[in-house]
Amino acid sequence: MESHSHPTRADPAAAAGLPEDIDTTAAEADARHRAGRRSTLVSVVVNIGLTAAQAVAGVVAGSQALIADAAHSLSDLLSDFVVLAAGWQSRKDPDADHQYGHLRFETAASLALGALLLAVGVGMLWAAVGKLQHPGGLQPVQPVALWVALAALASKELLFRYMLAVARRVRSGMLVANAWHARSDAASSLVVALGIGGNLLGYHMLDPVAAIVVGLMVSRMGLRFGWDALNDLMDRAADEQTVDAIRATMLATPGVLGLHDLRTRKMGDQVLVDVHLEIDATLTVAQGHAIAVEARRRTLEHHHVLNVMTHVDPVYIAGKARPA
Repeated sequence: MESHSHPTRADPAAAAGLPEDIDTTAAEADARHRAGRRSTLVSVVVNIGLTAAQAVAGVVAGSQALIADAAHSLSDLLSDFVVLAAGWQSRKDPDADHQYGHLRFETAASLALGALLLAVGVGMLWAAVGKLQHPGGLQPVQPVALWVALAALASKELLFRYMLAVARRVRSGMLVANAWHARSDAASSLVVALGIGGNLLGYHMLDPVAAIVVGLMVSRMGLRFGWDALNDLMDRAADEQTVDAIRATMLATPGVLGLHDLRTRKMGDQVLVDVHLEIDATLTVAQGHAIAVEARRRTLEHHHVLNVMTHVDPVYIAGKARPA
């Protein structure tokens, strides 16, 4: 006996005297979208300003590292637009072709962000290595490059802290990835500032060396984000802590004697659950179904779960009479 129900519809449990599902998923999704859109727009404004300032200052001051950081900021701007598009697309209602909704569009967007970061990082490495191969052409940079690098460092660190706070509040993996992208920018700006400072002290090779370090950092971040997103697209299970919490909630449901074959898979930032519930075999079909529906309701209410598919397994209790 299975319980099939959609997360946005009331369960038939009310007919058995149990409360209906509390539809919090729509409100949560709307809050996540609005918060994500607001934080991403802030990032867009910051990255437009930084890209322009770093590019102009890098060219004027002759700093390869600052130009590389400008390319990094430009990749942030592009990723912000990807995040905005993904946030809009993932909010679409389920349809005939996507009956679980479009939440995995966020995961696909994270994969695209990873690929973008990797491409930008490789481009930085290529340009910086080319500079080091011709050391005779290295020139001292102008002091304005250092001031722009320090301003970029402060801006990106503040942006990271703001975006991460929003991402954690709304529990969005895509926004967390974008926030850590901003932190990688802050780290790269620190390296750029150190490289420019060393160049100003007479160590001219430190400017392209800083550009190489930035390229390696960006490439590593791209590989990590891309690999995580790829695993999620391959139905990666929820983390052990989440699974244990879901198991405890179901076992605490009155009438659930045990459970087995609890399986989870990621759907965007939410989880799909399949489980076999062990229920007293002497109960009626309606009673067993009501218990399964209540276990599902509690799971949806207390965890970031999109839907639960239950299968009821009858269990005979020792000392209790079996039906003829």
